[in-house]
Amino acid sequence: MSPVLQTLADLVRINSINSSYEGGPGEAEAAAYVRRFFEQRGMEVWEQEVFPGRNNVIARVSGRDASRRIVFEAHMDTVSIKGMTIDPFDPVVRDGRLHGRGSVDDKAGLAAMMHAVADIHASGVRPPCEVWLAAVVDEEFSFRGVVKLCEGLKADAAVVAEPTEFKCVIASKGVLRWRIHTKGKAAHSSKPHLGINAITAMSRVVLALNEDHERMQGAKHPLLGPGTCNVGVIHGGVQVNFVPDEAVIEIDRRLLPGEEVPEVLAHYQTLLDGLMKRHPDVIAEMEAPMLQDWPFQTDEDASVVQLARVLLGEMGRENGVSGVPFGSDASKFSRLGIPTILFGPGSIDQAHAAVEYVECAEVEKALEFYTEIARRFV
Repeated sequence: MSPVLQTLADLVRINSINSSYEGGPGEAEAAAYVRRFFEQRGMEVWEQEVFPGRNNVIARVSGRDASRRIVFEAHMDTVSIKGMTIDPFDPVVRDGRLHGRGSVDDKAGLAAMMHAVADIHASGVRPPCEVWLAAVVDEEFSFRGVVKLCEGLKADAAVVAEPTEFKCVIASKGVLRWRIHTKGKAAHSSKPHLGINAITAMSRVVLALNEDHERMQGAKHPLLGPGTCNVGVIHGGVQVNFVPDEAVIEIDRRLLPGEEVPEVLAHYQTLLDGLMKRHPDVIAEMEAPMLQDWPFQTDEDASVVQLARVLLGEMGRENGVSGVPFGSDASKFSRLGIPTILFGPGSIDQAHAAVEYVECAEVEKALEFYTEIARRFV
């Protein structure tokens, strides 16, 4: 097994389920491993506290131009192992694929970035600009690791590891999640006319949201397609012989570049206001968002994008630009005005899956790609 695959296997053996999920120990053991990796190579490395016992780990290689910096970033946490049909922490290699929780999301990219930065340090040849490797916490729950990293951060480019099928991704959708409540009046089910049915009211809300979603499909981003709105959770009622006095839904709205959270929420409030005016029995209230994350888009002319495309062409790979529907840490760099790409081995289809894996050969090629980006970015 090659050194980068050995590191990947070591990382997969570490349970780093996000501690916000049931039974998750967090990233402390993974962070200690990453720190030792760089310390053993005599490299500059430090930790940055995000939560007590949950730290980002940052390694640095100085560059010829101390005024410029490129940041390589990957997350250490994983989702839960619920529903997995393989041993989540046994990095078995079978049919050229390394298996286990986090193998593709995001430990393959992390391992490749670690070795890329370490190889540059070992070469003794200083890169054109300063290079950081940031292994961060909490990407799988609330993005607090990258938010902490970005406090006061100055950089000229960022490369964020996610499974992009070896494509240069320059755009992704954002996500907004919130709840809507409908209020009714309880009554005995044998005399429903004495009550106000909150579930019936919610059905009108859901239908209005679906109609609005259909209208949304006409506005398509060239790399991402249309925005989406999905009602993913619904609760209501106490028991079958009550007229329910409350119902609640949870909504997942995927945002396109250019959409801002306040304007999107205002749109849905206007939609509810119109519905309540037309149907006085509908009393609906929106909660503050549970989660909000911005979309991102990097200009195709940005130097990091152009270099990535050149390298992919040299490697005989597709060298166009792509977009992805899922969220990531990339948007936080983008909000700072840092030109950012998403790039990594494997497919998002294997992330969070019952059988998670990554192609070993793709991890090796990702190491080559990350190394060359660091060596040639000026």
